[in-house]
Amino acid sequence: MSRRVQQVIFIVHGAVTVAAGIVLVALPSAIPATIGILLEPQDYLLCYLLAAAELAIGMLSLGAARLDDPRAVELIAAAFAAFHGATAVLEVVYLVAERGDTVLLANIVVRLLAAAVFLVVARASNRRS
Repeated sequence: MSRRVQQVIFIVHGAVTVAAGIVLVALPSAIPATIGILLEPQDYLLCYLLAAAELAIGMLSLGAARLDDPRAVELIAAAFAAFHGATAVLEVVYLVAERGDTVLLANIVVRLLAAAVFLVVARASNRRS
């Protein structure tokens, strides 16, 4: 995998993740509502905490696009793979327990694809170190 492809992956991931963080701050109930979770204002703190994590992960991804150290890129990509993989597993648990819908199933598929892409990025970076 070329360095340019890796950069594009990190930039797109960073932009999408930062955008999700912004939405979670500006409209805390919007993303949960897509799978039928209705939040009251007293529940928004959970969204704000998730938004903080999304913003930090997004900024790390945008920064990773500029890194030249293959070991650093490998570590970041492996961490993103773990994050998206773990999120997918936890969403499957929720899907089974709460009878989630197709939106949640689609998100699980996207998370698994993201995990796979970042595993490929990590492996490619490992080969360059």
